[in-house]
Amino acid sequence: MKKHKAGFVNIIGNPNVGKSTLMNAFVGEKLSIITSKAQTTRHRILGIVNGEDFQVILSDTPGIIKPAYELQTSMMDFVKSAFEDADVLLYMVEIGEKALKDEAFFKKIENSDIPVLLLINKIDTSEQQVLEEQIQHWQGLLPKAEIHPISALENFNVKEVFERILELLPEAPPYYPKDQLTDKPERFFVNETIREKILLHYKKEIPYAVEVETEEFIEDDDIIRIRSLIMVERDTQKGIIIGHKGSALKRVGVESRKDLEKFFDKQVHIELYVKVNKNWRSNSRQLRRFGYNN
Repeated sequence: MKKHKAGFVNIIGNPNVGKSTLMNAFVGEKLSIITSKAQTTRHRILGIVNGEDFQVILSDTPGIIKPAYELQTSMMDFVKSAFEDADVLLYMVEIGEKALKDEAFFKKIENSDIPVLLLINKIDTSEQQVLEEQIQHWQGLLPKAEIHPISALENFNVKEVFERILELLPEAPPYYPKDQLTDKPERFFVNETIREKILLHYKKEIPYAVEVETEEFIEDDDIIRIRSLIMVERDTQKGIIIGHKGSALKRVGVESRKDLEKFFDKQVHIELYVKVNKNWRSNSRQLRRFGYNN
């Protein structure tokens, strides 16, 4: 009988380097939302890839930043936890990047006893000479790390990195049922899909002041009925989210419904409401309610 391998493979790096794109490429499903804005990922999201003789538990984490308020502190706690249970660490950088934004996290990577694969992403946007210079730069900073140039978006070298992960994983039984794709419930993906549309369509502070809570998720044979609440911190933000005669909110609803119908492979009816929840990003009790500070 073939021996079974299983383990946790945790992806860390600065904001916007392509961590969520890579995780989705590995899993083959859109589990993590992707936008061009920093701090798109707020939680630690697991994506589980199963084979006959392996289970790879991938973990997408928020981009590393210096926290400015309570929510960001909680986001960085998710990153810290990724160091604690990793069997393989994927440290992701992009072409042109020179260092991690937090020195303490970089020291942890430098002194890590677990295998570190340093992935230089977005090489499709670069010249060969620039890539060679980047490889030398990172070899000097992290001599123990294995360096792999990739393009997560173009799926270049992604399969090869996955095969290397399988080689590095320890022998172990599966940690999750073999038909499980993630550790998150359906409502989480509803919330994240709506939040992605808000990140895409609103500017400045608005997307960062928003949290989404799904109050109702009723699944029948042929339709899922969803009622979700969009929370903002100020009355002015509520007006912007709703837009003229509700047009902006309607666009978020229509686009979210289309994505959710693809995700659940079923017809979706969605109702969105907007409510002011003052200073929720700095309120420990509210953050716990939304799944942070756990």
